[in-house]
Amino acid sequence: MGDQGYSAIEILRNFYGDNMYINTAEEISGIPASWPGQPLDIGSSGSKVRQIQEQLNAISKAYPALPSVTADGIYGEATQNAVREFQRIFGLPATGVVDYPTWYEIQDIYVGVTRIAELV
Repeated sequence: MGDQGYSAIEILRNFYGDNMYINTAEEISGIPASWPGQPLDIGSSGSKVRQIQEQLNAISKAYPALPSVTADGIYGEATQNAVREFQRIFGLPATGVVDYPTWYEIQDIYVGVTRIAELV
């Protein structure tokens, strides 16, 4: 159908009905940002720490053994303890430091529990 000059939406509607549409967005939000480039530990601060704190809090709603923390952007003892518990729950070395593997495991679990990757 594409060779016959039909557009993508016309092809979709041919197979799936007239109620199909293509939705676009100016900006995509809610996607976890990538690795900050260095481990997060006691004394770290800033937006990446706040991101991890917020994501741990979202995960804690699905995993009650994981303690909630104040999302203040300061990596203190409470954040370290929450990270350590996260690591225990998900089979990572329980160091309390957000290293590369821990960062991406938090991202992966966060996406799963918030269901941001699902189509609605």
